[in-house]
Amino acid sequence: MSGEAPPKDSAGAAVKRLEHEGDAAADFLEELLDIADLDGDIDLDIEGDRASVSIVGAELSVLVGANGEVLEALQELTRIAVLRETGERSRLMLDVAGYRADRRAALTERAQQTAARVLSSGEAESLEPMTPFERKVVHDAVAAAGLRSESEGEEPQRRVVIQPSG
Repeated sequence: MSGEAPPKDSAGAAVKRLEHEGDAAADFLEELLDIADLDGDIDLDIEGDRASVSIVGAELSVLVGANGEVLEALQELTRIAVLRETGERSRLMLDVAGYRADRRAALTERAQQTAARVLSSGEAESLEPMTPFERKVVHDAVAAAGLRSESEGEEPQRRVVIQPSG
């Protein structure tokens, strides 16, 4: 024996845990779709260190709502259902009808354009209030552009400020 403790969560165990989260989320969402009499297929995936669940199908805009507000609430309810099933808090991401994927692409483009202006002007620039998911997308895009960003304000008015590096 080397005296070293085994890793708390090996890669295989982590994948199994995330698959269990995805399955628990899918069970909850299938029941919700049945209750709401909505048709949709559920796709499960693992993206990095979190389970990702997508509901795809026609006429799912009711599950997205204005500016993704219903989607945010549904994601939190799904995380609670997963917690109830697994006993562990989940960082699961939920997408409905490709809303988050489309939003991610648009936010990345917007962050890149704003970063280019900040780089050119040397002046910090604030964006509109965003959800935690949206802010994360912007922070990642700004970091990839070699600039700094930080979140300011209190929910629901929390926003990203992009700053010149240095």
